[in-house]
Amino acid sequence: MSDANIRIPAEARDRLARMASSQGMSLRGYLSHLAETMLTPEERAARAEQARTALRAWNGYDPSAGEQAALDVELDRRLGGAGAR
Repeated sequence: MSDANIRIPAEARDRLARMASSQGMSLRGYLSHLAETMLTPEERAARAEQARTALRAWNGYDPSAGEQAALDVELDRRLGGAGAR
């Protein structure tokens, strides 16, 4: 496997290094782990569609686009409040 150099601000590098260290990982290992486990926007959309399909099949739940947008706003509000704690 070849390595790549990524230029980021020193503050960001240092923060990532602290996060890696807190989990007993090297910065390289931590970044590799993030790349392997975080979803791209396309992957998140595909998973969301799978969840909607499963809910529709299981209990008939099928929100409209407007209902989905309202639920997204509510989720963002709740997550914003949780982050402030």
